[in-house]
Amino acid sequence: MRTIAIANQKGGCGKTTTAVNLSASLAGQGLSVLLIDLDPQGHATLGLGYDPETAEKTIYDVISNPEVLMSKVILETNIRGLRLVPSNILLSGAEVEMASLTGREYVLSQRLESVNSNFDICVIDCSPSLGLLTLNALVASSEVIIPVQAHYYALEGLKQLLETINIVKVRFNSSLKICGILLTFVEDRTLLSRQIQDQMREFFTTLLLDTVIHRTIKLAEAPSAGEPIQSYAPRSRGAIEYEILAKEVV
Repeated sequence: MRTIAIANQKGGCGKTTTAVNLSASLAGQGLSVLLIDLDPQGHATLGLGYDPETAEKTIYDVISNPEVLMSKVILETNIRGLRLVPSNILLSGAEVEMASLTGREYVLSQRLESVNSNFDICVIDCSPSLGLLTLNALVASSEVIIPVQAHYYALEGLKQLLETINIVKVRFNSSLKICGILLTFVEDRTLLSRQIQDQMREFFTTLLLDTVIHRTIKLAEAPSAGEPIQSYAPRSRGAIEYEILAKEVV
């Protein structure tokens, strides 16, 4: 199973939007996809139509209790081929509980082994931090996609994240690679956005994905409807761009 972490410690860069809509687009290509919501805010859970607070079992139960199998918390979604492991605020206590464990960095990868043969791709929506949960996601993943808002301030934490990824490769997961840096909230009408795109392509060259995600109303509206953009507005620019991204990732 190919496992892709969507990670950036900076909030508001489009991590959850990318995790939900990339997962739905990959499923739309006929792949069997598992989306793991690894953020205590539970936004990916909300984005697929579930109330985090009413979930009987979540990723927290899987991480905190070895007897709870990943397969027992997986939920169906309205997208054929896409399934969800939900999250809620309980997950915020997981890092404290894991801190004293031996091999705490490998908890998620160990739990994923039980469903490894059931899916083609697993996408992990990481929390906006570089804590133990995100570390677990990076250790469990074969690749990482880094969404970055096309804004100068958004670039500040990128160096720290790239350093963290290198540390994970050296210490825990030598097979981890960067699938690409994804520009989000792009506005072609502004000179500043175009300048940042040009500078990033010059600096990161092949690390930057060809696909960019533009800021659109439909993408902003879809989570409130509890749907990915593919079912909420399938002909919108956002839906088309995430379909192109899925093809590029594949």
